Amino acid sequence: MADFDLHILGCGSALPTTRHLATSQVINLRDKLYMIDCGEGTQVQMRLARIKFSRLNHIFISHLHGDHCFGLPGLISTLGMLGRRGPLFIYSHREMEDYLQPVLARFCMGLPFEVVFNAVDTGKHALIMEDRSLRVYSIPLKHRIPTCGFLFEEKAQEDHLIREMADFYRIPVSLRRGIKQGDDYITPEGEVVPHTRLTRPAKPPRRYAYCSDTAFSPDITSIIKGVDLLYHEATFAEADIARARQTAHSTAAQAASIARQAEVKRLVIGHFSARYDDDSILKLEADNVFPGTILAKEGLVLPV
Repeated sequence: MADFDLHILGCGSALPTTRHLATSQVINLRDKLYMIDCGEGTQVQMRLARIKFSRLNHIFISHLHGDHCFGLPGLISTLGMLGRRGPLFIYSHREMEDYLQPVLARFCMGLPFEVVFNAVDTGKHALIMEDRSLRVYSIPLKHRIPTCGFLFEEKAQEDHLIREMADFYRIPVSLRRGIKQGDDYITPEGEVVPHTRLTRPAKPPRRYAYCSDTAFSPDITSIIKGVDLLYHEATFAEADIARARQTAHSTAAQAASIARQAEVKRLVIGHFSARYDDDSILKLEADNVFPGTILAKEGLVLPV
C-alpha cells in the first residue's frame, strides 16, 4: 500500500510535444487518490501507471487553461463507463462548472454518478477540502486568469502501540485506541503506566505543495514554508525571462529561489516549455540556486 506518493502523469506546458504530456498529477495517500489538474492524455497515463480509477474521488483544477483541464470530460465519461456510483468531487474556480456542465450534458447523458462542483476562491489561502487523512488548502498564484495552487497537509496519525508492552501488561483491546491517542494505562493493581512507555511516536505529518502556473511570487513562501516536497512550474530558462514575465510564468531559477526562501526540503520542477529540446538546462539553472532540484517527467513517482 502506498504511504504518501506523488505520481507525475504530465509535466509539459500548453503546446504538445513528443517528450511531455499536458499537466496532471495524482497523490496516492494510503490508497486514497487525489488528482491535481487533468490535461489531455491523463487517462492513458493512469493506465500506464496502473492507477486505479475507482479510488479517485477528488480532483483539483488549478485554473481553466486547456492544458490543465481538457482531459477532464473524457475522464468523467470513462468513470461512467466503468460503472462508478459514488460522487466525484471537483474543486476549482467557479467557472469550471460553466465549462463542464454543457459538455457533460452533451456527451455524458445518464451518468450513473453525481459530479459535485466546489467553487474555490483562487485569491485566498483557505481550507477547501478535508477528510480523515488530510486537509487541502488553496495557494493564491499570479497568472493571466484566476489560478491557485494546492497545499496537501497530512493529518497527524496516532502513536503506534508497542505489541510486546501491550501483551506484557495485558491491556484490554477496548483501551488500546485511547492509549494510542495519549491515555495512560492503569493496571488492575492501580499502577499508572504512562502511554509514552507503551507507544512509539508516529511519523510527523507531511506536506506537499503544488504551484503551477504562476509568475514569480515570493508572497507564497509563508504558505509553503518548510514543506516536504514542492512542485513549482519552471516553464522558461533565464534567457527567456522576458517571455516568462509576458506570459505570467516562472523561470527555473525563480522556482528554485522560491524553494530556497521557503526552506522546503525538496523541489521538483515542471511545466516545461516546448521550445526546449533538453530540459537539463532548466535543472542546471535551478541547481545553481537550490541544489538537488528534481526534473519532473512522465511516470516519475516521488515519496512525499
